[in-house]
Amino acid sequence: MIILTQALVKYHLFEPFGIDVTLSDLDFGLLVLSMICLAAAGNIINDLYDRRADKINKPHKLVIGTHFSEKTAYNLFFLFNIIGVGIGFYLANLVGRPSFVALFILPSAFLYFYATQIKSTVLVGNLVVSIMVAMIIVMVGIFDLVPAITPENRLTQKVIFSILIDYAIFAFLLNFLREMVKDQEDIRGDYNAGYQTLPVILGRERTNKIIFLVALLPLAGALYYIYNYLNDNRLALLYALLFVVGPLLYFLVKITSAESKKQYHHLSLLLKLVLAAGLISVGLYRFILL
Repeated sequence: MIILTQALVKYHLFEPFGIDVTLSDLDFGLLVLSMICLAAAGNIINDLYDRRADKINKPHKLVIGTHFSEKTAYNLFFLFNIIGVGIGFYLANLVGRPSFVALFILPSAFLYFYATQIKSTVLVGNLVVSIMVAMIIVMVGIFDLVPAITPENRLTQKVIFSILIDYAIFAFLLNFLREMVKDQEDIRGDYNAGYQTLPVILGRERTNKIIFLVALLPLAGALYYIYNYLNDNRLALLYALLFVVGPLLYFLVKITSAESKKQYHHLSLLLKLVLAAGLISVGLYRFILL
């Protein structure tokens, strides 16, 4: 998803509109690689500290302790972080903004603290992970668009960057929803591990109501976009209705009565597909605006 999302932004949003960019194909590939490495490191440290809950929630998916030793997992965690931050240091200096290396160091640190300290804090862990997901989109703009801004192209660059922000907000909301649904799915293991998730504190029924209310936000955003930008483009309108609005309406109906692990898993997968469909729609802008 990282590769697909960032490639769509670079080659199906920036390129068709002739947007001034900074990164060569090779440097862009390094940016994608750094994001993948940081995400991999985050997943590894999360699995290391989540084994007690995972033994109950998803025993068939345990990797550390079955396929890899704990020592190997820690070594891979440090290796991927070093590669990700090292590439970030190179890219920050390449675009003439050395301070931008913080955008690689902070995700690495936040993902570590998420797994070791704040995962068990109600909603905070969900917010951290969702912000990281949103940053995958914004990072392309920060490193490819921002350094290429001139007085002549400022307006165009600003419009394109605002599109990225809109997508980042959408990705944040969808992933935040999915994190809460996953907490519903994993309530038994999280309770035994001592995690203070929303379902553990409030129970499934009240958490369902909160998820329902939050789900109205991305739906409202999608409908706003359809009303203001897609009325004249039948292909984009049909795509948004079938793959974003329709599934979100289905989600709203189902979340009110969901109560089993299987139902929550189904809804979590649905949100992942909606998120993917929303991000893939970046490739439709060439047909909407050109």
